[in-house]
Amino acid sequence: MKKSLGVIGVGAFGAFMVPHLTSYFDVKLYDAHKNLSHELNVPFVTLAEIATCDILILATPLKTFEEILQTISPSLKPGQLVMDVASVKVIPTQIMQNILPEYVDCVGLHPLFGPQSGKNGIAGLNVAVCPVRGARAEAVDRFLREELKLNSFLTTPEDHDEQMAYVQGLTHMISKVFVAMNLPDLTLTTRTFDYLQDMVELVRYDSDELFRTIQNENPYVEVTKTRFFEAVKALEARLHSKN
Repeated sequence: MKKSLGVIGVGAFGAFMVPHLTSYFDVKLYDAHKNLSHELNVPFVTLAEIATCDILILATPLKTFEEILQTISPSLKPGQLVMDVASVKVIPTQIMQNILPEYVDCVGLHPLFGPQSGKNGIAGLNVAVCPVRGARAEAVDRFLREELKLNSFLTTPEDHDEQMAYVQGLTHMISKVFVAMNLPDLTLTTRTFDYLQDMVELVRYDSDELFRTIQNENPYVEVTKTRFFEAVKALEARLHSKN
């Protein structure tokens, strides 16, 4: 008998991951604003009902994360597993530790891909796994590697965010600048330019909510932003220097 798995938050990524989970779990969905159950062939249920699932995955914006956990926390039972898939890990894992009861296991996840980069399949893509509470992180890591064929990395929330300050902080800033320049259609391109354009296209349609989370909710990204803009200004000064 399949374990029940509830996805709270059926935005772009929440909807994207559902088809990858239905072979392994009895999946249920909750979203305060959407109803995609017909498209996904998975039932939408109430928040109270989804709180009874064996496994819960929160795929909500970080600004609603704490409120949802406070709402479901009194209904949770020993042995349940709660996970998040936020792009930052220090803040959501701290919130889970502070709000969820001690008898609930917690694991932080960050799939390092999305609907665009994973549209042709997710096998071989990267995912970060952060143990928070309980001993279930290794089982989650094993499932991701052996069943979903992902490259799974066990790490700490702090190490994750420190690396993401560069990996996501830089790529999303560069992509935002590239899009804002509104370049014309170009045919005489180099391979290097094509790679840059491919990177931009992978994140062009990511939500502004995600961009703000990456830039404002990562405690390590401020240093990255400062170094990036200082380097741009130094390059500009060098280009305008008569020497």
